[in-house]
Amino acid sequence: MHDLAARLLYALAALFSRLPWPWQRGFAQVLARAWNRLDARESRVARQNLAIAYPDALPGERDIWHAGVLRTTALQFVETLRFWTRPAQSNLALIREKHGVELFDAALASGRGLIVAAPHYGNWELLNQWLAARTPISVLYRAPESPVGEAFLRRVRANAGERVTQIRADGAAVRQLVRLLRGGGVTGILPDQQPKAGEGEYAPFFGTDALTMTLLGRLAAKTGATVLFAYCERIGDGPDFALRIEPAPPGLTDADPHVAVAALNRAVERIARRDPTQYQWTYKRYSIRPPGSGEPYPYPKAHEDAAR
Repeated sequence: MHDLAARLLYALAALFSRLPWPWQRGFAQVLARAWNRLDARESRVARQNLAIAYPDALPGERDIWHAGVLRTTALQFVETLRFWTRPAQSNLALIREKHGVELFDAALASGRGLIVAAPHYGNWELLNQWLAARTPISVLYRAPESPVGEAFLRRVRANAGERVTQIRADGAAVRQLVRLLRGGGVTGILPDQQPKAGEGEYAPFFGTDALTMTLLGRLAAKTGATVLFAYCERIGDGPDFALRIEPAPPGLTDADPHVAVAALNRAVERIARRDPTQYQWTYKRYSIRPPGSGEPYPYPKAHEDAAR
């Protein structure tokens, strides 16, 4: 039953993705305006996150970024439906610029294993397909609560081909990734995904402590794998992109986890500052506050929903 529902959702997504791009872009613009006018969850969370991250910005400047975040979030939605339901080859043709590919090729050639850190910036699903076109890759993911959602996610990410292995972020994931990397394999990790309480360390992110994963730094230190940051940055209103691959910052594999997660957050923050509207500010990045800090839950209580 779950697979049947997932196939139906896929068929609807494929039908939508066949619409001309101007129609899809228009749909995204209408969706973004609706979020704003209805004070939807995406709008509320983005507004609060921008206030936390950019406290010194003028209110008018944050309002412009807020509208931009909603617009690019809606664009991300329609773009991703296209990428999930169209041939990967046609999707990759939308990458008009490529920067730092030589770093990626050198890391592969070294045979030491490679961790690709892909922040929630631009379109990470297109990046996933580019990586899969170059090498077999294992992707760490957090399974949706809905069985139908997980079946759909597995179905659409199969569009990248059999070279993608999806690994659930559970107790066995670390052992799998260690074996993979020690064997010279490649894995992709979203470095700014908030871990569960007690499974990370706090470090500043845009000046405010955020619970941050230690997994990436521990994997790199334990296996000796190379770490590269990568993202597909949107050019204009799309669907055109620039692929950018960059070296990891110093300190990412430091034995002190506080040093390591601080370096990780600085790297993600530097990328996010390239264009604040392309970062996923609709994600509740600051929802878990440091124990004993007395800091209140930062998102509006009146509309509180499950932390992502």
